[in-house]
Order: sequence, then structure tokens, then C-alpha cells
Amino acid sequence: MGQLDPKLQMLKDLTDAKGIPGNEREVREVMRRYIEPYSDDITQDHLGSLVAKKVGKADGPKIMVAGHLDEIGFMVTQIDEKGFLKFQCVGGWWEQVMLAQRVTVVTKNGEIPGVIGSKPPHILPAEERKKPVDKKDMFIDIGATSREEALAFGVRPGDMAVPVCDFTVMKNPKFLMAKAWDNRIGCAIAIDVLRELQGIDHPNVVYGVGTVQEEVGLRGAKTAAHFIQPDIAIAVDTGIPGDTPGISEKDAHSKLGKGPQVIVYDARMVVHKGLLDFVTSVAEAYDIPLQYEAIPGGGTDAGSIHLTGHGVPSLAITIATRYIHSSASIIHRDDYEHAVKLLVEVIKRLDGEKVKEITFG
Repeated sequence: MGQLDPKLQMLKDLTDAKGIPGNEREVREVMRRYIEPYSDDITQDHLGSLVAKKVGKADGPKIMVAGHLDEIGFMVTQIDEKGFLKFQCVGGWWEQVMLAQRVTVVTKNGEIPGVIGSKPPHILPAEERKKPVDKKDMFIDIGATSREEALAFGVRPGDMAVPVCDFTVMKNPKFLMAKAWDNRIGCAIAIDVLRELQGIDHPNVVYGVGTVQEEVGLRGAKTAAHFIQPDIAIAVDTGIPGDTPGISEKDAHSKLGKGPQVIVYDARMVVHKGLLDFVTSVAEAYDIPLQYEAIPGGGTDAGSIHLTGHGVPSLAITIATRYIHSSASIIHRDDYEHAVKLLVEVIKRLDGEKVKEITFG
């Protein structure tokens, strides 16, 4: 791949890191390493969410910018007598994208390569061949010959397995492929926002947050928001584009490279109209492209954050991402850069008076 520029190196380090819900330590350490130089204070809540604090005005409103650390993956639940691993999906997986995919099993003794297997189609009845293989009939093959050998490798129930997909700059270098864009891109944006606020006066206290366990119910966002008690929150996540074959505009109309998405409605939150109007006005003032989406079947960390305490005006800004919840996904670098610019300009204008206007106007 050659030498990467520093920003791409950060994206590589974040996406290559392994961390399913409940096992985010490696990702948290990467995010901490990158965000700490731009933080006045850095800590974590008791569930493991990382909280980096950047003070502009000490008594100003508290602004929370949150991406989630965890990625979808698998947890080892059993080792059979022949050394094959049964597993539980952690986060939402579709059977169609799982079979024959390489994985890395992370054990107490180190990492082990594996592949997701099942019965070959050659021995299945004709009707069964037409159906997707059920998750419960899949297993992970790590090249062990027995349970005893797998145990000797260090494998234990509770170990995580994650997909294999190295960070890749594609032939058109604006397109970036990796595993776990959902949601390491949100973590990268939180880091870059604090980086861009270095040396800039802003009228608030900004919290760049890496939450845990988003993929299993927005859990870390809830504990992190209770910890921070923010006045305004923006969740940064991935969204669905409609620019690949077979998707109609009624399903999704966003396109990669046409700007970050603003989620006006999802299954966990109706967007706060005052905050939406303010953010879109800033985007218009700075010619930052925006796309609008409604996702009735999904949700972001904003769904937990906005219900904290007496309520927190919240918004989700997402990066259109092809093939999320699979082993490899693709984003456009311009969308990432525009999201950072938008959030920085929004934060610079979120003083106490503006927050009061948004909240009670």
C-alpha cells in the first residue's frame, strides 16, 4: 500500500482494530492514542465508553459528539469434539454475507485465523440448496483436529471473532474500503473535530466520545450520556446509500461523495427540529453538501442519548457506506471531510444563548 498520509493511517489503525460489543478494548486504545493530544481530560465510564473533554468556555454548554467503538462480529460459544467452533452473532448479520468469509479469532494466546464453514451444497437436497444457510448451521474452522487442540490454541467460549478485511485505498483514492466503517468512521470524526478545535475559541465544552455496545442496543451511549449530562448531542454513524445496482430511490437516494447524511427519522428517534434547522443553516452558510435520509428500520446512539436526564436535543449525522454489516464496506473520503468541517462550524456557534434557543425556541 505504501506510506499513508497521517489521516489515512488513523483510519487504517481504527478499522483494522478488533472490537465487538463488550470487547472494545483494542479499539478504545487506538482512539485514546489519537484523541488524547487534543483533549484536556480523558476518561471512560464504567461500561467502557471513552470520553475525551475539550474545554472552550468552562461554564459553556456541554456538546457531545459520539461515534461507537464496536463492530458487528461473532462470539465463540462452544468447541465441538472435532475442534470446530460454534458461535453467536453479536450485532446484526445477514446469512448471505457470512458463509466462507475469513475471520480472526482473538484468544488469550493471540490471534488465530479461521473461516466460516457449513455443509457443502454438493450434498444438500436440491430444494435446500436454494435457501440461505441458517446461522445456527455455520461454524468456524480454525484448523484444529480436536477440542483439546483448540483449547491448547487458547480458544475459550466468550472469545471474539471478527471479519478479515485490511484497510484499502481503492483505485479511485476517494473510495476507501475496510471492515468496521460502522462505526470507526464516527470515532475518526470525533477525533478530527477535537483536532480541528485546537487553538480555536469555542463557547462550550466539547466531549469526543467512543461509545461501547451500540450494535446490541445503544447501551454505551446511555451510560456515557448519563456520565456527561450533555446539553446538545450529535451521534456520528454510518448510513445507507442508494447508488448501487438494484436499489431504488424510494429505498435510499443518498450517493457516496455527495455529502454527509442527516437522519430526519429512524426507529429510535425523531430528529429535534430546532437542532436540525440550526445544523442545516450552518451547512448552507458554508456550502457544505448534505443529504437527508429516513431509516425506519435502524437507529443510532442518538436514540439513547436524547432520552437522558430531562432530554437532550440530538441529531444523527451519518456517512453513506456501501455494504455495512458485512465483511467489507466502502465510504467516500469527501463525505468524511465534509462531516468534520460541518461539526466544527456547528460547535463554534453553539454558545449558551444558541443552545437555549434550540432547546426552548
